[in-house]
Amino acid sequence: MIPEIGHYALVLALTMALVQSVLPLWGARRGDAGLMATGASTAYAQLLLVLVAFLALTTAYLQSDFSVLNVVQNSHSAKPLLYKITGVWGNHEGSMVLWVLILVFFGALVAIFGGNLPEGLRATVLSVQAWTTAVFLLFILATSNPFVRLSEAPIEGTDLNPILQDPGLAFHPPLLYAGYVGFSVAFSFAVAALIEGRVDAAWARWVRPWTLAAWCFLTLGIALGSYWAYYELGWGGWWFWDPVENASFLPWLSGTALLHSAIVMEKRNALKVWTVLLAILTFSLSLLGTFLVRSGVLTSVHAFATDPTRGVFILLILVFAVGGALALFAWRASSLQSGGLFAPISREGALVLNNLLLSAACGVVLIGTLYPLALEAVTGQKISVGAPFFDATFAPIMVPLLLAVPFGPMLAWKRGDLYAASQRLFAAAAIALVCMIALYAVVSGGPVLAPFGIGLGVWLILGAISEITFRSKLFSGPLSTGLRRAAGLPRAAWGTMLAHAGVGVTVIGIVAVTAYEREEIVSMKPGDTLDIGGYELTLDGFAPREGPNYSDTVGIFTVRRGGAEIGRLEPARRVYVATGMPTTETGIRTQGLSQLYVSLGDAGSEGAMAVRAYYKPLVTLIWLGPLVMVIGGVVSLTDRRLRVGAPRRAKASEKPIQPAPAE
Repeated sequence: MIPEIGHYALVLALTMALVQSVLPLWGARRGDAGLMATGASTAYAQLLLVLVAFLALTTAYLQSDFSVLNVVQNSHSAKPLLYKITGVWGNHEGSMVLWVLILVFFGALVAIFGGNLPEGLRATVLSVQAWTTAVFLLFILATSNPFVRLSEAPIEGTDLNPILQDPGLAFHPPLLYAGYVGFSVAFSFAVAALIEGRVDAAWARWVRPWTLAAWCFLTLGIALGSYWAYYELGWGGWWFWDPVENASFLPWLSGTALLHSAIVMEKRNALKVWTVLLAILTFSLSLLGTFLVRSGVLTSVHAFATDPTRGVFILLILVFAVGGALALFAWRASSLQSGGLFAPISREGALVLNNLLLSAACGVVLIGTLYPLALEAVTGQKISVGAPFFDATFAPIMVPLLLAVPFGPMLAWKRGDLYAASQRLFAAAAIALVCMIALYAVVSGGPVLAPFGIGLGVWLILGAISEITFRSKLFSGPLSTGLRRAAGLPRAAWGTMLAHAGVGVTVIGIVAVTAYEREEIVSMKPGDTLDIGGYELTLDGFAPREGPNYSDTVGIFTVRRGGAEIGRLEPARRVYVATGMPTTETGIRTQGLSQLYVSLGDAGSEGAMAVRAYYKPLVTLIWLGPLVMVIGGVVSLTDRRLRVGAPRRAKASEKPIQPAPAE
């Protein structure tokens, strides 16, 4: 009975979405307050109904209800409780329910926090949000129903994919989906603004917090997914330029550009066309990622293997959402009034440069991701585009971007002084240069440009700190006075500093581990010792270990440095009972900001086993950096100027913008 309740809840949610997609928009066109008010009530109803459906599916998993096909295909009675819950979204059908749940949750948040929006704009935004919800609910009910019953229930299920039975998968997909879906709010605001004919600084103020929240979720989701792949797959890498990884990186790049563009629009009422276009494209790239993962065109540990019917349906959604929004943009863009003028050397100019380079980087990743698929579709030829292509194209775009980042906050709005900004950043540049020279002199081996990469990270961190010291005049008088000024700065200033510094932290981690890591692949027997990165790893032996639904062969390693024992590592080869599928469980020991990383390979002769060992200097900075970025985003969101919504404007200014000559 519970699965049927979940199914009917989805049907009713689709009905509510169709109502919400029509009535509030109609009410906004007619100025009918009653019809416009239906947007909020139907948004709440959708949230309740989709939540009922999600809880019904979760209950089926918790009860191991093998009369439900989805549970049979993705669960097992011996599976631990955590993985019974995560199994709900560890498959295509369940993950789509989670996707829609997050989508309607954001819609309800717009209804709750949109009280300061003009009634017509709020109603139109909720209607556009409902369009997206309706097509995805229709997709679930038509092609991906998670509540399909079996006439004869089997005794046992086939279990969840073993590599998904990991705590990281409890958080990675929900965070990633929150990022993807969060950009739907910016998309809805953009389409609603084009329909209403109103795009101004107040609109940018409303859009910016939603975009920032989505960006924070997506940043955290990508970082967590990277770390999961790093320790779970046993390959020792943190980013493979896998097409599905790229699918999440594309909206992150576009979303970062959107954030900066919205700042210019809010402060200077400029870049209207670009900001609206980026809002549309960012969510479009999120939908593209959904298509790549679920269409069956990709083979990846991250992808859901699905039938072509689903891929065609998602492609139609892309055409409907992206094509319709871009057509509306093409029709209405010429009516957007031009904003304030500014000199090339200004904060606006720096943000424009930032957006140009981010957009170019996004284009490079998009081409590298889609070109092999297009070539195979047209010619049948299969090629692989990997790290060499992206190293040769993506990195040259990012280096000038990162060099320019500290200059932006140091420049004034409208017209800046590049020489004065350089003077304020002199100390940061000098320290970064000293770090480069010292690293080049002290560290032997590694690429010759590695010290420059480390220095670039230091430049970003110190440049971000320099902005705070300049704005607070920290060293221009008594220290106590400077500290009071710093504490009184807007939280958005501190958030920006943390976000930019976080990028620098990540750059240092990427360069250090890429240039200076050590790798050894050897065959070891009990009693053998391996030296790597100044550490000695002694294999004491192997031991069996039983889990709830798996069995391990554990390698026990003693770690020594300078002859003194400092700890143990216990990597394992794991075999799951239900599927017989082996997985690699790595052994990782963190030493400061660096890590020792050991994984086991296949068994050899005479009791030996293949061992892959790494010493990864400063590798933890790769994931510490995104965490600092997200903290910066959260700090910015607490700034009263960036709270969701904006002060109600005078009635005269609420009138739609009249058509004006194109920019």
